Amino acid sequence: MPDSEILDPTEEFARYRRTVLDSVVVPGPAAVRRTVRLRRRRRWAALVAAALALLTGPTLGYVALHRPEPRPGPVLPTPDATGTPTPTAPTTPTGGPPPTGAGPTATPPDGRISRGELLATPVTLPTWPTGAACPTAGVRLTADGQEGRNALLALAHGDVDGDGAQETVVLVQCVFGTHGWQQVVAFDRGTAGRIVTVGRVVVSARERPQWLIGVQVRGDGVVRVQVGDIYPGGGWAGEWSQRQWRGYRWDGGSFRQVSGPTGFPTNPHEVNLVVTATELVLGVAPDGSRTGSTTVRVRNTGTAPARSVALRFDLPAALRPDGDGWAACRSAPGTTGGPVRCEVAGLAPGAEIRLVLGLRVAGDDPPGAGTAELTASALDADHRVVAEVVEYDNVTPLRYR
Repeated sequence: MPDSEILDPTEEFARYRRTVLDSVVVPGPAAVRRTVRLRRRRRWAALVAAALALLTGPTLGYVALHRPEPRPGPVLPTPDATGTPTPTAPTTPTGGPPPTGAGPTATPPDGRISRGELLATPVTLPTWPTGAACPTAGVRLTADGQEGRNALLALAHGDVDGDGAQETVVLVQCVFGTHGWQQVVAFDRGTAGRIVTVGRVVVSARERPQWLIGVQVRGDGVVRVQVGDIYPGGGWAGEWSQRQWRGYRWDGGSFRQVSGPTGFPTNPHEVNLVVTATELVLGVAPDGSRTGSTTVRVRNTGTAPARSVALRFDLPAALRPDGDGWAACRSAPGTTGGPVRCEVAGLAPGAEIRLVLGLRVAGDDPPGAGTAELTASALDADHRVVAEVVEYDNVTPLRYR
């Protein structure tokens, strides 16, 4: 290992002074003055900038606070890293009906109501006519004929309001004795599923129709109701009533009749004949025979006309027609044994006819005193007997002596 070289500090310092210090140029007086002026400019510039900052800062802040907000510009979608556009989800409507012809409409409620549900659920009925003692609000329909209750008589289903769903049409009756008011009512369901009343189709009337018999719903929504002019009971047979089918359509606010008759012809069974006859007193005629006469009176106290009136005398064979009074008969009365018949002209309501009819005892064997029977009957256009509600006054005794 070589020995370390020993340096003399005095000699090295002297070398530094000879080589470095000789290259240093000392600035003159002009250079010193330039340096001083530059330093002064920099100091003044810094002072001016600070003063301006103090004076203008609050003003600019006030302007910035009171300047109106700029309108936001359109937000442009940001593409993903791959450059593939992201599909957007369809917008869900927040309410309001869809435009006509655009998109599906709400499904109408199903108004097909069973008989059991109608009997178990309180419903609201349209107002009954004056005099009906049955309720209309919170009504529980019944399947029997309890007095003062609303009985369910019949029901049918069909789309009566044109919404594409079925409704329920019922025939109900406010039971009162053997009769009672009737009406046909349409029911539907509300959006909550409860039974709601659409409206009344038809109601029975004091005049006509008194009887609602059945109900149907056609495919075109027309409600068909079978009606009868007179409600059966009180001696009135159901087969005497004139029946019709009438059609009713919902117009958005009520039902109105669109088909079938609007009235009834006169019912022939509403005729009511009342007949009376005076006593037949037989006296001795100039030729020695015994003759006499009776006055027959026939009145029509009903509301229907009798097209013709047939009289029947159940007389003993010894008494036969006699005299000109029988000329009022449309056909000659029998002159031999058996009942005597006489058909006369018709009677309008409230009209009457009086006949003075003579009778003679045939042969030499008088019948003595007795009672015959006289019957008056109304006939229709085919000469058939028309039944009456009150028939006891169509027969009267004819006493003779």
